[in-house]
Parts: sequence; C-alpha cells; structure tokens
Amino acid sequence: MSTLSAHHGSAAAAGKMRKRHFAQMRLQAYGIAALTLAGLALVALLWSVVGKAALVVTESYITLPVTITPDEVDPANLRAGNWEGLRKDALRDAFPEVTGRTARRALGDLTSGGSGYELRDRVMADPSLIGQTITFPFLASDDVDLYLKGVFGKPEPMAHSGTLTVTVKGDKAELSSTAEDFAVILPAIHARLNADADELRVQAGRQQRGIDVVTEDLAAATEASVKEDLQKRIDAYVAARDQLIARAEALEHSADLQDGLEKLSDADSSMLVRIGTGWVKITEVSANRAHGDILEPLPAAATRGDVPPADWTLLINDSPEITRRVNDAQGAWLQSLEDRGAVERVFNWRFLTSGNSREAELAGIWGAAVGSFWTMLVTFCIAFPIGVLSAVYLEEFAPKNRFTDFIEVNINNLAAVPSIVFGLLGLAVFLNVFGIPRSAPLAGGLVLALMTLPTIIIASRAAIRAVPPSIRDAALGLGASKLQTSFHHVIPLGMPGILTGTIIGMAQALGETAPLIMIGMVAFITGVPGGFTDPATALPVQVYLWSDFPERAFEAKTAAAICVLLLFLVIMNALAVFLRKRFERRW
Repeated sequence: MSTLSAHHGSAAAAGKMRKRHFAQMRLQAYGIAALTLAGLALVALLWSVVGKAALVVTESYITLPVTITPDEVDPANLRAGNWEGLRKDALRDAFPEVTGRTARRALGDLTSGGSGYELRDRVMADPSLIGQTITFPFLASDDVDLYLKGVFGKPEPMAHSGTLTVTVKGDKAELSSTAEDFAVILPAIHARLNADADELRVQAGRQQRGIDVVTEDLAAATEASVKEDLQKRIDAYVAARDQLIARAEALEHSADLQDGLEKLSDADSSMLVRIGTGWVKITEVSANRAHGDILEPLPAAATRGDVPPADWTLLINDSPEITRRVNDAQGAWLQSLEDRGAVERVFNWRFLTSGNSREAELAGIWGAAVGSFWTMLVTFCIAFPIGVLSAVYLEEFAPKNRFTDFIEVNINNLAAVPSIVFGLLGLAVFLNVFGIPRSAPLAGGLVLALMTLPTIIIASRAAIRAVPPSIRDAALGLGASKLQTSFHHVIPLGMPGILTGTIIGMAQALGETAPLIMIGMVAFITGVPGGFTDPATALPVQVYLWSDFPERAFEAKTAAAICVLLLFLVIMNALAVFLRKRFERRW
C-alpha cells in the first residue's frame, strides 16, 4: 500500500470525508427549510386573502312586497319620489309588530340604503308599476350580508327535553321548563361572574396599596393640616376598597347559587327561545326557568297551555351581542324572512361592474380597474418607445466615452430610486408646472412611465446585446446602413427580450401605490373614468383606500381587490413568459 493510499484510508481522512458530507447535508437541509418556510408563508398569505375574498363572491337580497303609491311617487317627477320611505315601509309591513324608534331603525338597517335607488330605476324603466304592489329584491346591508354568511355566528339549536310553560306579561315572557334545559349556559355565566369578581379584587388590592403608602406618609407627617388631608385620603381609599370587595363578594355569591336567576349581559352568549314563529330573547336564566324579551309575538296557543319539547327550540349564539353589528332582534327577523323564503344569495356581479361607494355592499372594483387600464395605457405609450429607442441608441450608435458611461450608471441608479420620489417629481412638474388635472390617469401614467423607463432601457439593452454580432456584420456586408441593420434585424430579433422586460416593468408599475397617492389618485371617486383626463383611481390605491375603512365588509372587499390585482399581475407575467418562449431564438 502506498503512502497516498494509506493516507486516504486513514481514520483522519475518513473523518474529513464525513465532515464534508455533513456540511453538504447541512446546506441541503438549510435550503429545504428555507423553501418550506417560503412556501408556508405563501400558502398562509393566499389562504388569508382568498379566504376573506370568498365573502365577496355572493351578495344577499331580501325580497319583499312593496306598494308604489302615487302619494309616495309622483309620475311626473320620479327622481323626487320617496324611495327611501318605500324601502322602509316594505320592511315595516313585513313586521308590523315592531314599534319604537330604535327597533324600527334596526329593522330598516336590514336592507341597504342604496336599494331604494334600485327600486327607483326599476320604476323609471317601467312607470306602469306606479299604483301596483310588486315583489322587489332589496339588497341586504353589508352587516346583514356578513351575518347571513356566518361571520358573526348564528344561533345554534341546543338539546332540550322539558315541557315549557309560558307566561306573557306585555313584551316580557316568563318560561319554565320541566327539565334543566337552560342550565347549558350557566357555567359560562358563572365563569364570567368569577372573572368579574377577580377583577374587582385586583382593583381593591390597588386601593389597599394606596392605603399603605398614605399610611406611611401619615406616620411621617408632623403638621396637623397635612395629617388631616392624608387621613381623608385614607378614608376615601378604604371606602372604595370596601365597596369593590362587597361587589366582588356579591358576584361570587351569585355564581355559587344553583337555583337563582342569573342576568345575561351583552358580553355573554345570546340565548333565544323559539316557539312557532315567536322569538324570546332570554335576559335572566336559571337551570329550569328563564325571563326574556319578546322579539317576535308568540303564538296564542303557546300561552294557553304547556308547550311540548317538539314545539319549541332553544338556541345559543356563542358570539356575544356586544361583538356583533347585527343584534338578536335583527337575527330573529332575518330567520323569519329566511323561513318565508324571502332571503336569497346570488353571484356578486356588482363587485365586478360597479364603481366605488361609501356603502360597502354597493362598492365595486370596476372604476379602479378602468382607471388602472387608462394609466397603464399612458405608461406604455410613453415608456415603451422612449425606452426602446434609448436602448438602441446606447447600444448601436452612442460612442463609448465617459459621457455615455455616466448616462449608463445613472440609468442603473434610477432603477433603484424609491417610487415615491417619482411621485414627488410628478407632483412638482406635471401638476404644478404643466397643470395636468389631479387624479387623472394622464398624470399617473406620466409618473409611472418615468419610473418604468430605467427597467425598460436596461432590459432592452440586454436583449439587443444578446443579438449575435454576425447578424449585424452580415447586414452591413450586404450594404445595409446601420439604421437599417438596427431596425430591420437587431430590434426584431431582440424584441422577445424587449417585450419581456417591458411587461415586467409594467407589472411593477401596476402595483405601485405611493407615486399615485402623491399626485392625488387617492381621492374618493365613485364614477368610472371615460378617458385620460377624467378623475380616476387605480387598483393598488383602491386596495389602500378600502383597507382604511372601518366597516367589516370592506375587509373582504380589500381582500377581493387584492385578488383582482394579483390576477392582473399573474396574467402579465404569464404573457411575458409566453412571449419569451414563443419568439425566443437560440444562437
């Protein structure tokens, strides 16, 4: 065995080999972990966005009969009709037992304020409807739509076995069951009472610490007036502490009671009892007794005798009423409407065909999509020819000297400039100097063209540089001029790379928000732009605007708008890949 063979077979060489394999395996593990984390992050992002956007796929309608009387609608002036009043009257006719200003306002909130205008459009299209009673699908409000889709939770039936005895006193009802059917909610109430008691005891402990501190100050004080003030503070602390402890003990005592009535607060789960078409919201409950408010009138038979278990339903909504935008009364009305077959859900074409709106249920993405189209058209018409011609000049005609090197370096640097800087430039030059209308796609397109130019120039130069010199030599050898060589041979052969870079630059511009905000395209615009100079917004700005609205429904609209924007970006990138594959030449 030679010395080299002995060295390779030694234990030291085997150890080094194991370390190399170990390092390679460690590197592979790092790579796999990085890819896994990136994949999980992407899946989480898409899951969150698509999950929220799914709420926008459908919209809810409440179909009600509505009588269009000449008293409410003047045939000679249809636009001035009381369409909002007709919308509310249709709901009040459906629930005539609802009285009181607050309850009627809650009832009116079931449908969108904009549905009255849709009724107006229907009558304007067919004025013969005046004087008739028609069934009209009123668009549900955004909160009701989310409630019907289960965002705020829904009352779920609970098992029960007792026979119910009902006593009605005005708008209140007292229920008594032969079994402990209502005990299902008591553990949660007792837990809440104990938690409240613990919080009160914590507050009492703070008062006690105040007492200790002031007592020390009192011991150190020498002046009579100071002692008197400190003693008053101690007395106040003691009174507050004793009051908090008394309240805590009362809550704990209430939680320990097994047969007493416990009050349900808005922070507790909602408990409802349904008897036929009647609804009762439970406000006080024990194991087999309950008191509550009547939301929907109870059947007369229910008050004349015992109600067997099969004729009543116990429901609990685990989502506390205080956390919902739809209260229990509205939930009962909606359930009644669903039982009548008046609630339906259809595909939400409105989102794809409407402009922006302050009412979430009326807001659509079409205005922003058209605004983005006009903006991208301006961007392309300006950036593409200037960018390609600049690249051709720099690669084919410009002399190689310090000046062209300086220009090249600055073009590369411009590609890394933050987009908001281009927005400031557009605000200072295009709006303040040239007077281009604010919020217009023309201004947005000019700013985005400036931002996209470096990308197009760099990509076009790379594509032109990739054309083999033999093509140029052959054309020049056959007598073509340098201009003919560039435009007849070099540019057509480099066009796949040029178009790919252009589309990537346009896709980047499509997703930009900051420069468009700087030139005023963040304005609230409800209309759909019809040209370059009309007020408009763009898709990323629309996402930004909706994400700032407090209504819960706009959260879903934001996610849906992001999906539309991502779809546009995917299509543009797919087009870039297609062009590269379709026209790519290999030399």
